Formats: sequence, structure tokens, C-alpha cells
Amino acid sequence: MWRAVWIALARSQAKSGLVSAEELADLEAHRDEVDLAAALAIESEIGHDLMAEVRVFAAQAPLGGKKLHLGATSMDVEDTVETYRLRRALGIIGENLQALLAAFGALVERYAAVPAMGYTHLQFAEPTTIGHRLAVYAQDLLIDDAQLRGAFAALTAKGIRGAVGTSASYERLLRGTERRARDQEAEVLAVFGLTARDVATQTYPRKLDFLVLSALAGLGASLSKFAADVRLLSSPGFGEMFEPFGAKQVGSSAMPFKRNPVRSERIGSLARLLLGYADTAWQNAATNYLERTLDDSANRRTILPEAFLCSDEIVSLARTIVAGLRVDEDRIARNMRAYGAFSGSEAVLMEAVKAGGDRQALHESIRDAAMRAHDRMAEGGDNPLAELLVEDQSLASLLDPAEIRSLLDPTDHIGDAPERARALAARVTALPPFPQAPALDEPNE
Repeated sequence: MWRAVWIALARSQAKSGLVSAEELADLEAHRDEVDLAAALAIESEIGHDLMAEVRVFAAQAPLGGKKLHLGATSMDVEDTVETYRLRRALGIIGENLQALLAAFGALVERYAAVPAMGYTHLQFAEPTTIGHRLAVYAQDLLIDDAQLRGAFAALTAKGIRGAVGTSASYERLLRGTERRARDQEAEVLAVFGLTARDVATQTYPRKLDFLVLSALAGLGASLSKFAADVRLLSSPGFGEMFEPFGAKQVGSSAMPFKRNPVRSERIGSLARLLLGYADTAWQNAATNYLERTLDDSANRRTILPEAFLCSDEIVSLARTIVAGLRVDEDRIARNMRAYGAFSGSEAVLMEAVKAGGDRQALHESIRDAAMRAHDRMAEGGDNPLAELLVEDQSLASLLDPAEIRSLLDPTDHIGDAPERARALAARVTALPPFPQAPALDEPNE
């Protein structure tokens, strides 16, 4: 990739008469002769990775090598490549995320109208639908998709501007020609599909690393939330939703019966790293003093590739979970029968008040019946709320027993959840392809 920048620079400088056709041809002829062992040997002596490669390339192309890296500083080359690689990596993550969103969209559509208990504070609340709950996760990922697209668009190169971003060396080289350093820069960056901002220092703004890694950390948060909910819903107290478990998969070395949600746990574990990477990128952006200091360099070699590898892994894990997600509709219906009636008590209260009852007195009656129903269920019995409310004389004088039972039916208390879930699924389907960096001629890739 560095050699691609050097050749693009030489091609531009050939237009300015600084590099001959023969010198350019010599560089192009030896582009693919990357010799890492030779470069590493030189680097061990001189302590500079890019200059080690300059020497190797120049020795391989003795004619063109005399003009190699003409007017450039290391970061003209390295940051151009880094920005391009970040955009390539974002394109890979974006495509993987779109595949995950498509899988979510299909599930949302499938379960849009299937009622399920909703839970707040990890306690049963009002009914929702399975599709509506899945749409919540998909909506978070749509936000992440937008953030990643924004990061892709914001990733601009440092440019080909020399040691402190003033293009002084290039302007001097180009004196007497009709060309300017910015013409040369545009030609080099065009090869990589890149543009540069108005000003630069020795590097592109390290704030952009923070922008990218923050977007990846946001993606990690969304998938960690999804994975945590799968873990909760697969626990015995809920028993509603499970990640796939292979026919020969072993859950525990000691307990043969275990079906541990290890994929979800792995997502949660890896996602925590992403926040740490983003925090380090913040430190780099905040403490890259004046035109450039080098205290960002070593950690960027870790945080940038690992953040993308980590993100790709958790998206891929999430795809396997969604593709094989097991939804226990019988258990969901059982939980609805057990707890759904409580959510209908508000509807009973509203209708009784409309029929002429005292709202405060009725609220106390219904609350008392609900507490007694809780106690009965804690003893192992079925939910008796309907019977208790039918037997309550303050309600019986206002509402027919059949109406009370009907109002307590949780399946009639899901509002517009199906409609909203399907609308979200349609948004997922309508997503345009994630942008991609242009492909280069990279025989060594």
C-alpha cells in the first residue's frame, strides 16, 4: 500500500517534469517485490519503519529509486494508507451489519403481531409483541448504521503536504511549473478515493480515529444490549428466547445438562473492549501536541485493527444468533396467561370510571385484588385476578363479568406495536448499500 502511494506520487510528479518516464516505469516494474525480511532487517538498524521500506524499494528500482519519496514526509504516505484502510474496514463492517439488519428485519416481520409480556425493571409490565421487541434492537442498529456511514464520509486524508502540513517542500519543487502542490495532492488522493480537509499538520486529525472508534463502540453497545436480553430471556424465569445450541455442543464440563448462552456472553465480553479503544483514541486526539507528537503511534497499531476485528466478530456472532434464534411461543403464551391479566386491570379501571365509578376507590379495589392475586401465584396457583375482580361488588355494579374478563385479555392490549414493528422492518429493507472504498490493484493483498 505504501508503494501504491509512492507510485501515485511519482506519476503526478512525472506530469510536472520532476520524474522521467523511465524512472516512473522502473518504480512500477518493481512495485510487487515487497521484501518484508529485508525491510525489517534495515528497520532493526535504523529504527524507522518507513525509511527501511524506502531503502528496500529504492535498491530494487535503482533508476526510479533516486526520486522515490521526493518532497514527502512519512505521514504523507502512512496516513494516506491508514485513512484508506479505515474506509475499507468500515465498508466490511457496514456490509456485515447490513446482513445482520436484514436478518433482524425478517424476524421482526415474522413476529410483528405475536403478543408477549413486556418487562420493565425486570418485572412483568404490559404486553408487547415479539416483533416489536426485536424492532428495538434493529432500531439501535439503524442508528449505528447511520453513525458508521457518517464516520466513513468524515474520514478524510491528511493530504500530501509534507512535514507540518504546509506543502512547503512540494511548492519549492514545483516552482517554475504551472502546477501547484494541491494539484499533485488531488491526483495522488484520487487513486484511493480520498479527499483532504482545508488544513493539516503532520497527520490527519486524530479526532477522526475517535469518531470511528466511537461509532464502533456504539455498535458494540447495541449488540451488547441485544445479547444481554437474550441471556435474560433464556434464563428459567423467562424461558422465552434462546440462542442456537448445536446438537453436539457442550455447555459445561461438569454439568451435562447446561445450555449456556455462550455466544451472547462472548458478545458482551468483546463489546467492553470497544469502549476502551475509543477512550484511548480520545486520549490520542486530546494530547497530540502542536503539529504532531508520537505518543499516539504505538497504541494506534493496536487499537485500530483490534477495534475492527472485535466489531466484525460481534456482528458475526449476532448474525449466528439471529439466524438460529429459537422463540418458544408456548412459553411466551404461558407467561402471558400468568401475568398478562394484570396489565388489563388499567383497562378495567378506565371502563368502570366511564360507567360512573369513583376512580380513587376503584383504584384501591383493583390494587387490593392484584396484591391478593400475586400472593396466590407465589403459593403456586394460577392467576386469580379475573375471579377476584368479578367478585368485587364495586366493579360488578358497573361492569358485566364477561366484559371484565374480556378487558383482562392481554392479547388485546398491544396497541400499535405490530404496525410500528412492520414500519421498522420496512426501513431496514430500504437501506441503501453501505459505501465502499474503491478497490486497488493489490496483488499482495
